Amino acid sequence: LVLFFLGGCAGSTTGGMKNIRVLVLIKKSYHEIYKLIYPKVVLPLRVGKKPLDNAVVTGMGSFCLIYIGLFIVASLLIMAEGVPMITAISASAASLGNVGPGFELVGPASNFASMSNATKLNLSVLMLLGRLEIFTIVVLFIPAFWRE
Repeated sequence: LVLFFLGGCAGSTTGGMKNIRVLVLIKKSYHEIYKLIYPKVVLPLRVGKKPLDNAVVTGMGSFCLIYIGLFIVASLLIMAEGVPMITAISASAASLGNVGPGFELVGPASNFASMSNATKLNLSVLMLLGRLEIFTIVVLFIPAFWRE
């Protein structure tokens, strides 16, 4: 289930949060802990030998926070319809990451046919958001995008 969230490498067509975003979040967490120990240190966040701009790190953090938030909200909506917890969680993670089958009722030996239409719509939206990247879809609903 944890691997549902990782996805592939940057630039690939896989779903998930992408490995580079997870790597940057782990490095940022380490840097924040290091800054607590040594508050005056200036330590740029690097991937390889290239330092990352703070705006890039903030964007990656925002993306991952929204990704996990969508996953939690979708899982709770599905569970509210009486779907077992493991099925709801794995269906949400599989749909958002475009992984394929989940666990239990949506496992490899089963399918999503037993889900209600509202749940299927919820999972379809998750599939679109996961496949086309969340920010790409969100931008379509911002009026400033259409003015220019």
